[in-house]
Amino acid sequence: MQTIIDYFSTIPSAHRSLILVGGITIFWLIENAYPLFQFQYRRWHHAGINIFFTLTTIIVNFCLAFILLQVADWSYQNNFGILQWLPKMPIGLYALIGLLLLDLIGAYLVHLVEHKVKVLWRFHLIHHTDTWIDTTSANRHHPGESVIRFVFTTLGVVVVGSPMWLVFLYQTLSVVATQFNHANIALPKKVDVFLSYFIVSPDMHKVHHHYVMPYTDSNYGNIFSVWDRLFGTFMILPREEIVFGVDTHMQPEEHNDLKNLLKIPFQKKK
Repeated sequence: MQTIIDYFSTIPSAHRSLILVGGITIFWLIENAYPLFQFQYRRWHHAGINIFFTLTTIIVNFCLAFILLQVADWSYQNNFGILQWLPKMPIGLYALIGLLLLDLIGAYLVHLVEHKVKVLWRFHLIHHTDTWIDTTSANRHHPGESVIRFVFTTLGVVVVGSPMWLVFLYQTLSVVATQFNHANIALPKKVDVFLSYFIVSPDMHKVHHHYVMPYTDSNYGNIFSVWDRLFGTFMILPREEIVFGVDTHMQPEEHNDLKNLLKIPFQKKK
């Protein structure tokens, strides 16, 4: 465990970028060989749009990263946050509790709030307009949403009192988890169900991308599935019945045009 702590305490930016690109590449190859859905679409055009949003997400987080560093350092220096107040425990348990709490605030809570607050939903809507969910869809976030999610991640670091190595570990696991649960892959159903008791599985998250309510407002988790089960937002829908997208933006000119996607938060259409 100490090796992991040492690595994520000083993880180079190049390594973090390599993990992101490597994850997309691996899941891209797997979903190409064993796809869940046989999409009829211009794959590279679709990927190009989603990769653009991935790059803007990286830029936003890179530009604001110094805030996370300052906040994590402040929490440690002032003995502030849940982890700082807990009794001494094995480092593995300490890391697990920290990851669960960061996932609660930095993924589940912000996701839930984005669905419930109209002005935030306008930014998150871009993610839901995708009618061909695959691993490139994972970071299809409007730059405005990237800022919103960064604010909640920062809030999580303060509340949890997380050291920076744990923040980097969480962000790395979060990137891989979202690439995994968005990937257009078909795990054996029993395996998917088993995984969904612990982590967000592909079938579990794809329910969230079904185009109509109430399924759109369910399964908000990213890494751990416990929060959806605990707070009553867990839902099941057979994979054969899932239709991707959102019912207000089902036309190609609405969901498959980069310029329009950037404008959606500022349009009057609901």
